[in-house]
Amino acid sequence: MLHIAIIGSGPAGYYTAEAAQKQWGDAVQVDIFDRLPVPYGLIRTGVAPDHQSIKGVSRRYEAVALSDNVRFIGNVTIGEDIEIAELRELYDAVVLATGAPHDKLLGLPGEHLANVYGSAAFVGWYNGHPQFADLDPDLSGAGAVVIGNGNVALDVARILAKTRAEFAGSDIVAHALDRLDQSRLTRITLLGRRGPHQIAMTPKELGELGHLTRAYTRVDAADLPDLSEDAALDPGQRKSVTHLRNFAATPPSDKPLDLEFDFFAAPKAIIAGEDGKVAAVEVERTRLDDGRAVGTGEIYRIPASLVVACIGYQTSPIPGVPFDESGGRFANDEGRILPGLYCVGWARRGPSGTIGTNRPDGFGVIEKIAADISASGKLGGAGFDKLAAARKLAVVEFHEWQKIEEAETKRARHDAPREKFVSLGEMIAAAGKI
Repeated sequence: MLHIAIIGSGPAGYYTAEAAQKQWGDAVQVDIFDRLPVPYGLIRTGVAPDHQSIKGVSRRYEAVALSDNVRFIGNVTIGEDIEIAELRELYDAVVLATGAPHDKLLGLPGEHLANVYGSAAFVGWYNGHPQFADLDPDLSGAGAVVIGNGNVALDVARILAKTRAEFAGSDIVAHALDRLDQSRLTRITLLGRRGPHQIAMTPKELGELGHLTRAYTRVDAADLPDLSEDAALDPGQRKSVTHLRNFAATPPSDKPLDLEFDFFAAPKAIIAGEDGKVAAVEVERTRLDDGRAVGTGEIYRIPASLVVACIGYQTSPIPGVPFDESGGRFANDEGRILPGLYCVGWARRGPSGTIGTNRPDGFGVIEKIAADISASGKLGGAGFDKLAAARKLAVVEFHEWQKIEEAETKRARHDAPREKFVSLGEMIAAAGKI
C-alpha cells in the first residue's frame, strides 16, 4: 500500500487525490490535510459569492472525498500541530497543495495605512474566511480604488457596486452584506498600469459590469487602440475588449455610482489624510514601450477612502521546505522539492491559471511520484492517528464537515444557499467536536 499526504484541500489537492486513485486504484491511501475544519480552499473562500456555478465543482471533489481510500483531515496546521519532517517519516510521498493564500505587497509608500487592503484579505472578508472575518472595512467614504486589471479586481469592484437585492442566491456572509448595504461609495476606479489590450479579464466577468443596477461603467474611448488592432487578439481577449468598447460607447447615466477604468495609470504612493486613513492614490500616467508600462512623468491623485490591491498572491513558507522568495512559491523542479516531497498548483507554479488548470498539474505530479516511489511499508494514516491522539488534536474528518455544511444550510437567509460560520470555534462546535 502506498501512503500519500496532500497538504491543502483546494482544487489542486483534490485533483491530485483523484489522479492518485486513477494511478494506483485501491493500492493507495490518500490523506488530505487542511488547517481549516472545512474543505475546498479557494472554492469556499476565494471564488466570488455571486458565482455559485463555479462553486459547483466542489461536488466533484466531494465524490473523491467520499471514496474509501481518501480521507479529509481538517483543523490540522502543518508546522504547528505536525511538522513536515514528521509527515515525511509517515508517508511515502507528501504533496504541498497549499495554494497562494497571502497577498503580494504593493511595495509603495502608504500601503499600510488604515482602509488599505490586499485582495486576499478583502475577498476573505466577504467570503467568511475566519482569518479575515474581523477585517471591518470602512465604506462610508465616496471613493474606492481597486488596483489591478484581472478577474479578482473585477470581482472586488462588482461586489462593492452591487445592491443588496443583487446578492440574492449568493453565499456572501451576513456581516459583509450588511456593511455593503450601508456603503456610501459613489465612485470605484479600476487602476491598470497598461491598456485595454493587456487586461487579464475574461469576457463573462467583464460583461457582468454592464448589468449592475446602480453602477454606470465608464471607459475613456481615447484609451482604446484602433479597432483594427483587435484582430490580433485571441478570441477571448477580443470579446473582453469588445465589452470595453461597448462601455466607452454607452451614453452617460444618472446612476448613483460610477465604475471607471483608468488605464495607463501606475500607482506610486498611497496618501494619508489628516485622520491617518487613506485619502488618495498618487498615480503616474504611463505609456507602452514594447508592451511594458513606462512612466511619462505626469502625476495626479485619485481621491480614495478605500484601496484594495489585486496584484497577485504568494504561497506561505513552511519551515524546512525550500522557498523561492522571488516567485512566491516553493522552490521546485517541475513539482519535485526534495526526495518524497512535492508541490502542485499555485504552490508549485505561482498564482496563475484557472481552477481547471490544477487538474493536469495534479495528474502531472502523480506521474512523477509513480516514477520516483514504490510502496515502502510506512505507517501512513495509522501513524498520524496515533500521533494526533497523543497530541489531543481536534481533527475534523469529512463526515464531520458534512455536519458543518448541514448547519450552514439550515441557518441560511431565505435567498441564500448557506450562511457560513466565520469562526473556527463555531465550525468545531457544529462538527460536534466540543
